[in-house]
Amino acid sequence: SSRVLWTLAVTQFKETVTTIPGSSIFSSAESFAMIRGKHMDLTILGALEVNQYGDLANWIVPGKMVKGMGGAMDLVSSGTRVVVTMEHTAKGRPKILDNCSLPLTGKRVVDRIITEMAVFDVDKVNGLTLVEVAEGVTVDDVRKNTGTKFNVSKDLKTIQYA
Repeated sequence: SSRVLWTLAVTQFKETVTTIPGSSIFSSAESFAMIRGKHMDLTILGALEVNQYGDLANWIVPGKMVKGMGGAMDLVSSGTRVVVTMEHTAKGRPKILDNCSLPLTGKRVVDRIITEMAVFDVDKVNGLTLVEVAEGVTVDDVRKNTGTKFNVSKDLKTIQYA
């Protein structure tokens, strides 16, 4: 059975969480023990940049104040399937690139990229394949907003929202 770890920022953001039957709450230390112990099957996280081969930059913008890299390096090096969810562009500039310009969190670690425009599968050798597009978005729209080349799946689908 698949296990998915949802990290809840209860203490950091002082938000109230309502549990449902079957849910559990655990400390940050326990969550990282599960991650480092390779007990998780899937990691979902955001990104500042991703390149065509799955390099990930998500922890620092040079010149900006940060408290630290957090647990992203642990997450992406844990051997789980890594899915990045992010906006396709930032201030009109692509975030999916030939090469990341920001410091890397992990090299060739991303398996799938999901944006508001498209879904890409990442092959660590052959690069990106566009597998889904949002309703009303064309392949040309995706090309104009992506900073690297990509293949288009022969079975290209429209993103289905639950």
